[in-house]
Amino acid sequence: MFFFDNTIFLLLPAIALTLYAQYKVKSTYARYLKIPSGNGLTGKEIAFFLLNKINLNDIKVELVQGILTDHYDSKNKKLGLSREVYYGQSIAAQGIVAHEIGHAMQDSQEYFPLLMRNNLVPLSNIGSRMAIPLFLIGFIFTIPMLMEIGIIVFSIAVFFHIITLPVEFNASNKAIILLNTEHIISKNEIIYVKKVLNAAALTYIAATAVALLQLLRLVVLRNRRG
Repeated sequence: MFFFDNTIFLLLPAIALTLYAQYKVKSTYARYLKIPSGNGLTGKEIAFFLLNKINLNDIKVELVQGILTDHYDSKNKKLGLSREVYYGQSIAAQGIVAHEIGHAMQDSQEYFPLLMRNNLVPLSNIGSRMAIPLFLIGFIFTIPMLMEIGIIVFSIAVFFHIITLPVEFNASNKAIILLNTEHIISKNEIIYVKKVLNAAALTYIAATAVALLQLLRLVVLRNRRG
């Protein structure tokens, strides 16, 4: 969104979805963070229990700063949990832990979309930083080649968002199966966990929608400029 023109309206649906997704994930997380799980275990305890059950004892579990900063680091084999998840005994905390362990399972199983996403990270970062400046220079000075390069480079970032969707959905599916199989939480609690994970998934869908519509906007602008 490097300047305002009438093509900006192409992005409005995705922007609206992004705002809704941010609201949904924060409100859902806040709600189920207040509901304690029946097992009384902390996120840290759940993490070690599940990792032991699936024979991934080499994965380190660490406390990280911030809110909703939970992640799995495939390079260093670490599970980073925010304070509210690491020490928390809530439904939300346990669902998030299981989701991140789902990523660890993907890593151990060499899940292809995860491997592809990890390999795309450097190119995606370059695409996110360089695409718009390249396109803008080409647009201002009517240099079609630069506009084309900008679109191609940005397409890599778009593909990164697209490949992220199956990675996240699959991790959530693994989380639900794992919690069910190991009888960590009750059937009623599983419903709440799904709500937390579905809200989180919506943020990835929104990010992908923004990227796709931004790519469409670049194509429209290039065609106008000739």
